[in-house]
Amino acid sequence: MSSQSTADWRIGVLFSRSGVTGVTESEHFFGTTLAIEELNNLGGVLGKQFLAVAYDPKGSPDEYRRLATKMLIEDDVNVIFGCSRSSSRKAVLPIIERMNGLLWYCSIYEGFEYSQNVIYTGAVPNQNSIQLATYLLQNRGSRFFLIGADYIYPRESNRIMRDMVETNGGEILEEIYLSVDAGKRELEDVVRNIVAIQPDVVFSTLVGHGAREFYRLYRENGLDPNRMPIASLTMAEEEVRLIGPGLCKGHITSATYFGSLDNESNRRFIELWKQRYGDRPTSMWSEMAYSQVHLFARALERCGSLDTRKLVQAAHKVRFESPEGPLSIDEESNHCVLTPRIGVCQEDGQFKVVWEGSTQVKADPYLSTYGFAEFGLR
Repeated sequence: MSSQSTADWRIGVLFSRSGVTGVTESEHFFGTTLAIEELNNLGGVLGKQFLAVAYDPKGSPDEYRRLATKMLIEDDVNVIFGCSRSSSRKAVLPIIERMNGLLWYCSIYEGFEYSQNVIYTGAVPNQNSIQLATYLLQNRGSRFFLIGADYIYPRESNRIMRDMVETNGGEILEEIYLSVDAGKRELEDVVRNIVAIQPDVVFSTLVGHGAREFYRLYRENGLDPNRMPIASLTMAEEEVRLIGPGLCKGHITSATYFGSLDNESNRRFIELWKQRYGDRPTSMWSEMAYSQVHLFARALERCGSLDTRKLVQAAHKVRFESPEGPLSIDEESNHCVLTPRIGVCQEDGQFKVVWEGSTQVKADPYLSTYGFAEFGLR
């Protein structure tokens, strides 16, 4: 498919507003919508407005595949902003590549992938996992308990965490996986196991309702995050609000964006967000969704076409001063260059940044080097 001759730029939006990850994917949706509305209010791009075709796959990989196919074949859409879990991205990738569409993927993920038809704007392990593992080893202890949902991202994240910990003299005491829709009874069993083992830190890759219930049960069972924190790559401000900030105080998240960042772009983003969505907080899930639409708009303005090849080439040449800092797309990998950060949750539900990378980190999706010399580990 190539550039359209209609009066609008037709684009697809494919995030689950319901299902296991409905909360975080709704944040993706809200961030995407905010950027589209902002750009349209500013006149669009090259005199044309954006027209979004949006569907809710409800967390089903089969629905992602079906709806992506519908967008590309029936809806005259070539560019899709969508997917969050790796299962959904991998479900749509064959049809995206076959039809030569372009997927903008804003979620953190496990890496080990490259496609000419995907712009990956979320962090990969050398931009969040490596920094978190090193910070925990240096500041929290060497005895780790791993708990995750049973799909590719948690398993790959735990594999990398295990490698980092054991390579640097630490120990993995336990590694447990639960279904993505795990109930309270299963989570209570895990918490009892943690109470018995007494690790230094718990690394959680649970998602959705299970993750939120786990944080609640953790405090209800008397576990103190100041002594034994849960560390995560995914727990962000909106889910903290739903859990209750008091229950999350002291837990740790590694991310490239926190709502507490003090810069002009973030202040502007938060103001736009509040005007549109009220008291709901911003998070890494909404911010990168918002920012990647602006990167796309700059690329579109540069090339004037929705042709995939032209858009990707243009995307390699643009920058956006985003709420998390300057963003650009690396030509070699189609991944974003990002600034890693580590935050500790506070009483108000925001995160205090306790470590920030001194420079931006180029994505290394295949982990050809671990790149943790800055932390002093070898």
